[in-house]
Amino acid sequence: MKSKLIVFALLLLTCTAIGAAAGSAASDESEVRSAVQRIFDQLKAGQYEVLYDSLPSSTRSRVTRDRFVKGLQGSRNMYQLERIEIGPPRVSGNLAVVDTTMYAHIQQPFNADGKLVVQQYLVREEGSWRVATGDRATIDRFLKSNPGFARKFPIKRTRAFVQQNGKWVEIPLGSRPTGKSK
Repeated sequence: MKSKLIVFALLLLTCTAIGAAAGSAASDESEVRSAVQRIFDQLKAGQYEVLYDSLPSSTRSRVTRDRFVKGLQGSRNMYQLERIEIGPPRVSGNLAVVDTTMYAHIQQPFNADGKLVVQQYLVREEGSWRVATGDRATIDRFLKSNPGFARKFPIKRTRAFVQQNGKWVEIPLGSRPTGKSK
C-alpha cells in the first residue's frame, strides 16, 4: 500500500510539473503574441515615444529616443499600416521568434498595397518582451548564447511584396552591409 502511495505521489508530481511547464510555455507564447500586436498597434498609431520603450536596452543605448522618433516620423507619409498577421511564437528562455506579415498601403514612391513578411525576434528584459527586429547585433548576441534555438530558428530574410493585377509580386529589398569583408 505504501509503495502504491509513493508511485501515485510521484505520478501526481510529474503530471503537475508537466502541466505547469505547458502552462508556462502557453503563457510565454501568449505574452509574445500580445507584445508583437501591441508594438504594431503603437507603430500604426504613431506612438513612437512609447514604442522606443519596447526596444531592448542594447538598442536604446545606441539610438537616442529623439533620433528614433524622428526617423519614424520621417517615414510616416510613405505608408499607412493596416493590419498584421502573427504566426505561432517560438520561445526559448528569454528569446522568442515569430513570423509576421504586415499589410500597408504604400503612398510613396508609388501608390499600391503592400506587405512585408518579417521574422520578429524578441528578448525578455526586466520581465517584458522587447522587439529586437532590425537590431542584428542584439539578435546575433542572443542567438550565439542559445545555439540550439539558433539552429532550429535561423534568421530569415525580410521579403516585401506589392499587389499588381491582383497578385503579390516580390520587390527586391536593397542589399544591406553585414559588416563582414568578402
